Amino acid sequence: MSGTFVGMPAFPRAAREAVRNPTLRGNLRHATHTIREKRARAVAELDDWAALREAGKQIKDHTLRHLDRYLVQVEEAVTAAGGTVHWAADADEANAIVTRLVRETGESEVVKVKSMATQEIGLNEALEAAGIHAYETDLAELIVQLGKDRPSHILVPAIHRNRGEIRDIFRSEMGEWGRPAPEGLTDTPAELAEAARLHLREKFLRAKVGISGANFVVAETGTLVVVESEGNGRMCLTLPETLISVVGIEKIVPRWQDLEVFLQTLPRSSTAERMNPYTSMWTGTTHEDGPRTFHLVLLDNGRTDTLADEVGRQALRCIRCSACLNVCPVYERAGGHAYGSVYPGPIGAILSPQLRGTGSEIDASLPYASSLCGACYEVCPVAIDIPEVLVHLRERVVQGGPAVRGGNRVVLKPAKGHAAERAAMRAAQWAFTHPGALRTGQRLASRTRRLHPRTLPGPGRAWSGSRDLPAVPAEPFRDWWQRTHGGKDGAK
Repeated sequence: MSGTFVGMPAFPRAAREAVRNPTLRGNLRHATHTIREKRARAVAELDDWAALREAGKQIKDHTLRHLDRYLVQVEEAVTAAGGTVHWAADADEANAIVTRLVRETGESEVVKVKSMATQEIGLNEALEAAGIHAYETDLAELIVQLGKDRPSHILVPAIHRNRGEIRDIFRSEMGEWGRPAPEGLTDTPAELAEAARLHLREKFLRAKVGISGANFVVAETGTLVVVESEGNGRMCLTLPETLISVVGIEKIVPRWQDLEVFLQTLPRSSTAERMNPYTSMWTGTTHEDGPRTFHLVLLDNGRTDTLADEVGRQALRCIRCSACLNVCPVYERAGGHAYGSVYPGPIGAILSPQLRGTGSEIDASLPYASSLCGACYEVCPVAIDIPEVLVHLRERVVQGGPAVRGGNRVVLKPAKGHAAERAAMRAAQWAFTHPGALRTGQRLASRTRRLHPRTLPGPGRAWSGSRDLPAVPAEPFRDWWQRTHGGKDGAK
């Protein structure tokens, strides 16, 4: 993945700084509560929501099991429709391909549809290094770009900004990127949106190259689908002469019919709408309409490695709705920047460590960025069991073990800083496999319970600082059972 966030501290330190920012916490609390309540009402309108959720899960799992076949089918269908398919094993290769394609057009600027994949690989930075200016056209992405900031949410990248901050960014920065903000711009939403529309209009009409991602790619027809709410995507996908789409290989669905499921679940889970205001679909090129040249860059960048993990692969079902972020108590308080990745929140805590590996301090910390409350699983429209994957990745961080990296089977070393945890788990394993020792320990703990401290010493203080230590009962359950039931399982 991109090195955009290299240098970020591990999640605990980054989150500790974030929770001290009252403005950030207020912005996040207001936005996430509003979105989650609207989503709940939109989902409640459908009697068959559970069936749609299960259908989405099954479609995604089927596709991932047969991804090799569907990838070939996509290439054949796109090529037959007049497009060109490129394969990118990692971020560097994808950036090199896109940079070369833009240079071949002779252009030095591009307009972009909001795309997580291009953020993941750091495409804007790569194009800038090659002398090519990339202009974000989604309103929230525009705010982030003008503010020299980083996205903090999958659906609403500028969720950490309030209207006053956005007004100040527009006033001070728009003129450096093109048409300046209108004189006397206020922080009313209508005026901010109009300022963005005027600023972007000249770019839409001038740009010869557009860059996009895709929400879905239909294997049987080679059709790409982008859903959005502002119309900027439609402009980027139809006005330029050349269109380059960078798409993760997990975005494939087998049939056109499968879109019926996702075009119901995605808008309700993301923007709480019954359907997206703009759903754009294109298949190759035509002489009558749209770009004359179309390139599809299929991106791996750790996805095949993730697919090899039988537990962790369910993260590839994700349709980027961001519902898990809006219900997560950790995200609500820490914000997206603390995750050190373009994929924040619960889904980022399981996706980033798999795409990038757990070798860095921040990636090793992400599986712990959760309370394991399970709210993320309850709202996921494709039933990703995020808590299960979090626990699975925590085991990988602490214990190490077999994994696939770069297409090769390797044995990962345990991450640093978890020696005490490993020792505790090994001690627990030994005790649970030796009933006599367990029984003795339980009795000793019960008889000395008046002497137990209320907080843990040493490193354990971090855990007990915000939790009450469980009270030890007066006698172990085994002794109580023996005393009250005489050891007879059938006694009443």
